[in-house]
Amino acid sequence: MAVDSPPIYEATTRGIVVRVSPAFLPDQSDPERSRFFWAYAVEIENHGEETVRLISRHWLITDAFNRVEEVKGAGVVGEQPTLAPGEAFRYTSGCPLATPSGAMRGSYQMAAAAGETFDARIPEFSLHLPEATRRMN
Repeated sequence: MAVDSPPIYEATTRGIVVRVSPAFLPDQSDPERSRFFWAYAVEIENHGEETVRLISRHWLITDAFNRVEEVKGAGVVGEQPTLAPGEAFRYTSGCPLATPSGAMRGSYQMAAAAGETFDARIPEFSLHLPEATRRMN
């Protein structure tokens, strides 16, 4: 049986492509204590014609009970990268949940070289245990 590769979620806003690939981390999770931990790798590529700088992040994290946690902050992983056309920035971060499934989505506030700001959408992505039964609704 082939091993499934992790899903990749993608969104594009004004030429800024955001790709996310989540992965469950069983070694950092403790299901008996309702602690489930995911890592997510993010790739931000500038396919536009202007240089942009990532100013801040805004996440909405939803657990299986539809409880939503909002996270806002400057930059990502302590950086505010500047991306010229054709450049990319990659980072990995993590998210704990109190339930075995959930979802994340959000946006990055970007500043164009001319000073205009806009929100680059982060696609919604699922956080589900690998062994969870999948059913069609």
